Amino acid sequence: MAKAPSRPAEPPIPNRERPSEPKPYQASKDELLRFYKDMLLIRRFEEKAGQLYGLGLIGGFCHLYIGQEAVAVGLQSALSDKDSVITGYRDHGHMLLCGIPPQDVMAELTGRAAGISKGKGGSMHMFSVEHKFYGGHGIVGAQVSLGTGLGFSHKYKNDGGVCLAYFGDGASNQGQVYESFNMAELWKLPMIYVIENNQYAMGTSVHRSSAEDQLYKRGESFRIPGIQVDGMDVLACRGAAEEALAWVRAGKGPIILEMKTYRYRGHSMSDPAKYRSRDEVQAVRDKSDPIEHVKRLLAEQGVKEDELKAIEQATRKQVSEAADFAESTPEPEAAELYTDVLVESY
Repeated sequence: MAKAPSRPAEPPIPNRERPSEPKPYQASKDELLRFYKDMLLIRRFEEKAGQLYGLGLIGGFCHLYIGQEAVAVGLQSALSDKDSVITGYRDHGHMLLCGIPPQDVMAELTGRAAGISKGKGGSMHMFSVEHKFYGGHGIVGAQVSLGTGLGFSHKYKNDGGVCLAYFGDGASNQGQVYESFNMAELWKLPMIYVIENNQYAMGTSVHRSSAEDQLYKRGESFRIPGIQVDGMDVLACRGAAEEALAWVRAGKGPIILEMKTYRYRGHSMSDPAKYRSRDEVQAVRDKSDPIEHVKRLLAEQGVKEDELKAIEQATRKQVSEAADFAESTPEPEAAELYTDVLVESY
């Protein structure tokens, strides 16, 4: 049998440039207070949403962000008004941080006409072009492909914007994610892919479902650098955002941030979360709660307990008023079924 001709040895891959290891953000007292208020708003909002779901005022699925607040607050606090955000179905907190009023989000959750998507999106499919928030998507991993399209739009328009595309550890195993990675690196799109690794894809531990459970490495075969971040520390998250934005804005292409975080509640409101122990959840709360961490930092900066209590009271009042508004405002008219179905482009 004829021997196949030998191929010349391929040259070794040169050392590729990588982003610097991010450092925790050096926040001023005012910035720390802002982070604290934002995280507290998300948590109290989500707790109230859980209550309304239990009362039957929120239908369908409802996925709460309790425990993961530092990720979105740290990352989105670094964005400019040119940037866009897209995420999956655990989206309430991201929307609030995009500047959408709590009453508009709560009204959407309860399916009211005053909701940010006229009551037609509900918990998983909220959307606001005005606030550069592009969903809320119920199909696992779908937002990664759509977000890559947003990144292409930013580059095509040369508007200086970056797309922040969130997805979870479960979605990181979807095939369309890797098609998106390949395209984004080929075209050097301004993308920050954020893997919110809350340790459990629905009810399965990431270590049981992922052959490579160091998810920040998932872009290596596409030459996309990755960074693993403490997603329970808002200052670490903001520091990572600064480094990632500097990389992308310099035209170096996409980057992956794996945010090691944890959700305190079940995957959704219908999940009893029997796949983990109460002791495990409580241990994370005691050791790593992102809000308690910032409270300690504020105390070191001289912020008194009375001031923090006042913020707590004001936040609870804001959330309670949003819920009252959502309960009292009318549902959409039946004719709304036929609006916003098709966008004609000329």
